[in-house]
Amino acid sequence: MTGLSDKMTQFAHSIRFRLVLWFTAILALILLNLEFWFHQPFSVRQILSWLLLLLSLFLAVHGFTLLRRIGKPDASIDDPALLNIEKTTRLVKAGAYRYIRHPLYASLLYLAWGAFLKHPSLVGAGLGMIATLALYATSRMEEAENTGHFGAEYAEYIQQTKMFIPYVF
Repeated sequence: MTGLSDKMTQFAHSIRFRLVLWFTAILALILLNLEFWFHQPFSVRQILSWLLLLLSLFLAVHGFTLLRRIGKPDASIDDPALLNIEKTTRLVKAGAYRYIRHPLYASLLYLAWGAFLKHPSLVGAGLGMIATLALYATSRMEEAENTGHFGAEYAEYIQQTKMFIPYVF
């Protein structure tokens, strides 16, 4: 029983657990508010929601493009825990990465809160907070990995940028 308990504890502390957590929370938010996506389309809340959703889409496409072009992923890196896009050989500091360290996680954060704004509720706020906390924890773990991989250059980069929102956070 101790072996299983240790494995469960390891999983709870792993990046995979956090990925499952934020993915589930965001999916639940979208499904919870799906029927309200086009309700009162010109209300301030809906316009703000659509702006966050469009920003989310832009950051995802932009971030992946920069990682591929500038980050120079090396598929020969033998780490099955990493996706190909995560096997970068150069630190990307251009485009959105000039202002925020995690454009891809920021896109998910904006997706979550854009979906929440479709029809705000206590349940939706709770799901948004779960997604936010899981993305924050995942980002912190990734920063530790990146500091180990890129060293002082990444530590300096942390001092020059924000995590998710330019000039704010």
